[in-house]
Amino acid sequence: MTQLEQVTVVKEANIYYEGKVTSRAVILPDGSKITLGIMLPGSYEFGTDQHETMEILSGELRVLLPDKEEWLDIKGQATFEVPANTRFKLEIAVVTDYCCSYA
Repeated sequence: MTQLEQVTVVKEANIYYEGKVTSRAVILPDGSKITLGIMLPGSYEFGTDQHETMEILSGELRVLLPDKEEWLDIKGQATFEVPANTRFKLEIAVVTDYCCSYA
């Protein structure tokens, strides 16, 4: 899906790591929430409260998922899952555009 229709956008940004990772929450017609964001080059670690599906729209990065020993290399578009109540690491090489959905 390249376009979202009939949604509500929360104006206040989610800002992490001194503005190097930002996103906006979007409420879909069914009441579910996604976030659309940008990550600048750097190393980051995030925790999850609920299951997350990260859709990388463009960029170049490495992801270390929970309970994994090897990094997942991503160039361009890709999707990965992060279980609830875990932590994951990201190494962003170039500006990366993403969409995160929650379950």
